Amino acid sequence: MKKSIYATALAASAALTLAACGSAPESNSGSETSAGQEQTSDTAANADFLACMVSDSGGFDDKSFNQSGYEGLTAAVDQLGIQEKTAESTSDADFAPNVDSMVQAGCKLTIGVGFLLEDAIQAAAEANPDSQFALIDSAFSDADFKPVELKNAKPILFNTAEASYLAGYLAAGMTKTGTVATFGGMQIPSVSIFMDGFADGVAKYNEDNGKDVKLLGWDKAAQNGAFTGDFENQAKGQNQAEQFIAQGADIIMPVAGPVGLGAAAAAEAADGVHIIGVDSDWFESTEYGSIVLTSVVKEIGQAVQDTVGQAAEGKFAAEPYVGTLENKGVGLAPFHDFDSQVPQELKDAVTKLQDQIISGEITVETQNAPA
Repeated sequence: MKKSIYATALAASAALTLAACGSAPESNSGSETSAGQEQTSDTAANADFLACMVSDSGGFDDKSFNQSGYEGLTAAVDQLGIQEKTAESTSDADFAPNVDSMVQAGCKLTIGVGFLLEDAIQAAAEANPDSQFALIDSAFSDADFKPVELKNAKPILFNTAEASYLAGYLAAGMTKTGTVATFGGMQIPSVSIFMDGFADGVAKYNEDNGKDVKLLGWDKAAQNGAFTGDFENQAKGQNQAEQFIAQGADIIMPVAGPVGLGAAAAAEAADGVHIIGVDSDWFESTEYGSIVLTSVVKEIGQAVQDTVGQAAEGKFAAEPYVGTLENKGVGLAPFHDFDSQVPQELKDAVTKLQDQIISGEITVETQNAPA
């Protein structure tokens, strides 16, 4: 199981760098949506199309990528009059059984949410060539990690390094202490890509302005940094953020799903510390809007809705979707309550950088970019 082996090894390595943290909070139960919960419609053309989704271990109420994916599915159900079925995972051990349960239920399209479901989705796609599959945040690969293209499985990918570059530049321009930070849940490409872009954005601000803003939590060149080891234990996120705050960080970007909410709690309890959210607009999706400077947004919901729509209409295509600044698949959320505090000169600089990335004048380099 190449992805689980890869993630487990990296998580174990990362865990050696972290202090011991509190016990995990109570997790969501991993169970399928019952038949009575499945939404149906009288729309004759689509009424028998069953679209299904399996979550990563964060569950569908994670205020992050699982929730965004599920919102895209429910939007497609409402729009098209199709049926849905879902299964929440609480650990890696749930992935394969949950995906298999979708196949056995007769799902026409099964979507896995997250890099760690690659093994389960790929195995199911290879074993069921007449069914269709999609995978958020990962392409497919063989045992040697060489890319594999499957005719019935679509990767849904996001070049978040581009939007994170803007967030890093903004953070460096807004810090009062001269220190910002980022950390991840697990060291996998869909997490590290955020951190790569953030690091480059901080470096670009320093270069443009003759500053020396310090970044904690990630060394892009070494591909080494701070990781909590999972996407569930909010106490670990709080602990990691408190360590950064003790070292002077006043802006933190957690790339860790629900674990990031623990970091937000630590920031809220501190004086003058702000958070940059990821995946969704945290001002809208979490209770921490008052400390959210901005968010690096992946339009997962729209990508899922489009993919389901294409499949329901008989137009499924296995070619990867890659969200970028240019196609608005990724972006920087509004500054909301902080809009009046961000200097116009800094806003203009961020806008110029975005235009330069879209035009190709600036390329945000990352070894974790979508294949």
